[in-house]
Amino acid sequence: MSKSKNTKAFAEKFDRRESYSIAKAVEIIKDCAKVRKYDETVDIAINLGIDPKHADQQVRGMISLPNGTGASVRVAVFAKDAKADEAKKAGADIVGADDLVEQIKGGTIDFDRCIATPDMMGMVGQVAKVLGPKGLMPNPKLGTVTPDVAKAVEEAKAGAIEFRAEKTGIIHAGVGKASFDADKLVENIAAFIEAINKAKPSGAKGTYMKKATLSSTMGPGIKLDLSADAEEKKAA
Repeated sequence: MSKSKNTKAFAEKFDRRESYSIAKAVEIIKDCAKVRKYDETVDIAINLGIDPKHADQQVRGMISLPNGTGASVRVAVFAKDAKADEAKKAGADIVGADDLVEQIKGGTIDFDRCIATPDMMGMVGQVAKVLGPKGLMPNPKLGTVTPDVAKAVEEAKAGAIEFRAEKTGIIHAGVGKASFDADKLVENIAAFIEAINKAKPSGAKGTYMKKATLSSTMGPGIKLDLSADAEEKKAA
């Protein structure tokens, strides 16, 4: 189906001017994704009423989605000796120390998540300028600097995702695959929104969540009616 035909077909499924409950938006997303030959990622974008340039208005955290993301995550761990063995047993794809530092310095970053034991942070600091801009720098607040590397690796593999507001105050995240059962997608999206709510910074004034949009990789953006979902939750 051509792009123009897709656009016309999508227009018949929903009104771009309207906002929908999470459940209805998921229904539309899954219906629109049927025209693709591959399993699209379902993404959420939330516009927050914050200015991340201020220290008291930053939003950042980690959440383990109840049904995972459906994506394959490669995990690298900075660890030595017994902790390195624990990381390997937990399923880490890359485990190293000086050799991992040299690999990163050489431009090879073949992983999606980076974890480190506390004693390795001095070494990790050597590549902070490389990992930081890519959002891969281990951080104790996110649970990626920890002595319990096995748990951190398992959570990363199970679908734990990091969220961080961009300079414009927008948060993006993949919350599952179009092939997921609708109820599992709804659970993931609701859990993500709740995590963002809990991460509301002290400096946020006025409306915190201004707008939320759900979409699939190649599909249309669908506005979410967060107030409708809040009312449904109260009723339940």
